Amino acid sequence: MGMKKIIIIALIVTVAVGLGVKFWPKHPTTFNVANKTQGQASNKTNTPASTFDKTQYSTTDPSSIWVVVNKQHPLIPKNYVPADLVVPAVPLRVPGNESMQVRQVTAIALQTMFAAAKAQGINLMLSSGYRSFAYQTALYNGYVKTQGQAVADTQSARPGFSEHQTGLAADIEPTSEQCDVDPCFGNLPEGKWLAANAYKYGFIIRYTPGNQAITGYVAEAWHVRYVGTALSNEMRSTGIETLEQFFNISGGPNY
Repeated sequence: MGMKKIIIIALIVTVAVGLGVKFWPKHPTTFNVANKTQGQASNKTNTPASTFDKTQYSTTDPSSIWVVVNKQHPLIPKNYVPADLVVPAVPLRVPGNESMQVRQVTAIALQTMFAAAKAQGINLMLSSGYRSFAYQTALYNGYVKTQGQAVADTQSARPGFSEHQTGLAADIEPTSEQCDVDPCFGNLPEGKWLAANAYKYGFIIRYTPGNQAITGYVAEAWHVRYVGTALSNEMRSTGIETLEQFFNISGGPNY
């Protein structure tokens, strides 16, 4: 290269630098990837988590699948009778008895759940479903007579305060009748299956261990409550065990 060309190139470079022109590496791959990543990060926005609509159904209307019934919140009216009681096509503890009925939505869910359980070798039976005001009166008075009111109130609802009267609650037991409405049910294969799978069919275990101060009742592994799959799955995913906590509704052991 002649001296003249060298001088010309040097002049060009000097002028370019003076004007702020930058000379990048021949292979700027690393730079491009880094800037692309930074650009993606800067454009990323936080998508708000979807919120569950807790107002979709009433928690006070006795016909609502989300009605909350406890010692603080009786049914209104107290002698409420569901309009769509049916006998579900499942094994029944006492065929022909009033308590072998449930609301139609509950019946469909029970039938589906019992069929799924049976396919896995778990044989379930309906021990008790709907109970009228009069039925619950006789049942509660019987507990009071044999155990005293204080003990009775920990395990049986007073008339007009029972979930069973809604037709949405059901006591479940094995077809063997082993551990019928007894704490040992929770340790049986049937009780374990129910605890692990009830939510898939729209049910929750209504009275769980450690929540007596909230629900007002001792744990009942056999007592399920139909609330629909949307709510049962939401409660499962959030880890909230009681309707009182989920809807921020008062409860507890006192009437």
